[in-house]
Amino acid sequence: MKAVTTSRTMRWGLAAFLAPAVLWLFALIVLPHVDLLIMSLRWEDLQGQRHWGLHNYLNFFEEPIYWLTFVRTAIYAIIATLLTLVLAFPVAFFLAKVVRPRFQGVLFVLIMLSFWVSELVRTYGWMLLLRESGIVNHLLVSLGILPRGVEMLYNDAAILLGLVYGSVLFMVVPIYAVLDSLDDSYVEAAYDLGANGWTVLRRIVVPYAMPGIMSGCIIVFMLTLGNYLIPTLLGGKNSLWFTEQIYNQFIRRLNWEQGSAFGFLLLGLSSLIVWAGLKLTGQELKRVIQQ
Repeated sequence: MKAVTTSRTMRWGLAAFLAPAVLWLFALIVLPHVDLLIMSLRWEDLQGQRHWGLHNYLNFFEEPIYWLTFVRTAIYAIIATLLTLVLAFPVAFFLAKVVRPRFQGVLFVLIMLSFWVSELVRTYGWMLLLRESGIVNHLLVSLGILPRGVEMLYNDAAILLGLVYGSVLFMVVPIYAVLDSLDDSYVEAAYDLGANGWTVLRRIVVPYAMPGIMSGCIIVFMLTLGNYLIPTLLGGKNSLWFTEQIYNQFIRRLNWEQGSAFGFLLLGLSSLIVWAGLKLTGQELKRVIQQ
């Protein structure tokens, strides 16, 4: 009887502990998404009469600018994710396996230093560096590499640079967390058996770090796909990013029904690409989330 009472008390205690978090998620995530879903299924005709259906979703396919921007955003988000992985993996490996433990904390602080300010400040920093009269142009002209300053902003390269810079930390941390648990004896045994560095990387390090890699890729992909600030500021008027289309529907046109439909299309796209990535790499979502 005492054991039953104790078990019941523990369950109630756990429920009381989780209740605020569950209510928070339900109020700020579930309810707004349900409301947006309902709103995306409503539309009004020219006479102002309200109807229900997939009209807002069908508009997406009828306007080429919408679905072309949609595809373009997905492609560039994937490119930004891959570039971030290429940049972050050596950094994570260096922190986990090369640097002495007493210096790891210092290096992590240096990596996180730029993230102590807001994304807006970091983006404006890149604008100051890359503009025609910025530091980079001044240095290139001073060294004689360029005859005069050139505009490095408002193009796809500037957008990718900003996206990679703004999300590299979210790739380094999960990969580092996995590599830090890798037993060095596996690597040493591979070298003793005659493997070279490339073979060790391909057959041992990368497969072992794959859960962390996928975790980082999912986070970075979601951040870049749904980013609005960086493409708008660094891409300027030449930027074709789907989040800007969503913003225009909600804020400029006050067409919340169409904006809601676009938002759910973006959510469906991101979920589909994440699922495809997990299938291609043979990873389980549960294991990836735990990293």
